[in-house]
Amino acid sequence: MTRIPEDDRNILELAIYLPMVLTILNRDMQVVTSSPFKLKRPYLELIEETMKTIQAELARVRRYMRNNKMKVEKIQTDDAFTMYMFLYKGYEEHHNYFNPRLRNRVEELLRHYLFQRFLSPGKDSTKEA
Repeated sequence: MTRIPEDDRNILELAIYLPMVLTILNRDMQVVTSSPFKLKRPYLELIEETMKTIQAELARVRRYMRNNKMKVEKIQTDDAFTMYMFLYKGYEEHHNYFNPRLRNRVEELLRHYLFQRFLSPGKDSTKEA
């Protein structure tokens, strides 16, 4: 049984996932840079802007964690699972994540940051009738 509220656990999980998304985008940028695309700049700009957005989100997550005495550390990895230690306001919990689940969630976040965030109306959209 976890003592961590769901909202805070989601923040801790973002601290796991967002660096993974940045790593993937960094690799993709290298692939695009060395690829034979005729016009590379639009792809590179898309990746760079997406990385900036994710970095800003990660900074917000880390600030929240610091202010609320939360920390996450990877403890061990094997072929099937990765174990993380969550420190939450003096409590320590260990959570095992199935590696395909990690990969699928990172893929969902990558899809969101690359294009889905542009499809759904944001908080800045105005609804005038």
